[in-house]
Amino acid sequence: MGGMEDYYIAQFFCWREIILLNLEIDIETFSSVNLAKAGVYRYAESPDFEVLLFGYSVDGGEVKVGDLVKGEKIPEEVMSALEDEAVTKWAFNAQFERICISRMLGYEAGTYLVPASWKCSMVWSAYMGLPLSLEGVGAVLGLEKQKLTEGKDLILERQSQRTR
Repeated sequence: MGGMEDYYIAQFFCWREIILLNLEIDIETFSSVNLAKAGVYRYAESPDFEVLLFGYSVDGGEVKVGDLVKGEKIPEEVMSALEDEAVTKWAFNAQFERICISRMLGYEAGTYLVPASWKCSMVWSAYMGLPLSLEGVGAVLGLEKQKLTEGKDLILERQSQRTR
């Protein structure tokens, strides 16, 4: 290889980096700390905190879910995008996702991903007078695919494993 072929390959990879403008994220997590009582910061700082499922879509494309409990890996371009402030990250309750993903990435307590590149679809839902739950928004909008139950099932399984 060489010459123009290398040029076009380089252009392809530059184009692929530029196209990742939006990353839609949904995670399922586990922690023995009661989220409702303690809040997201203490929840994510628990020694047994973990991200179980990592769902994502790049630029509105196909939704993919990585089962981190089973050892599945998140693609490197997605991992890089999480810390890239030029990439807009979308999540329902973005504050929760941002804090939990910061922990997943190994950030120390008190240090988190920069919030400026995060957008919260729950806030947008509230602005439009929609319910403040993902399930409620899906029902009102008549979405064919709503929040999957696998995440809740996995969390319940994780809790039962820890209490044995």
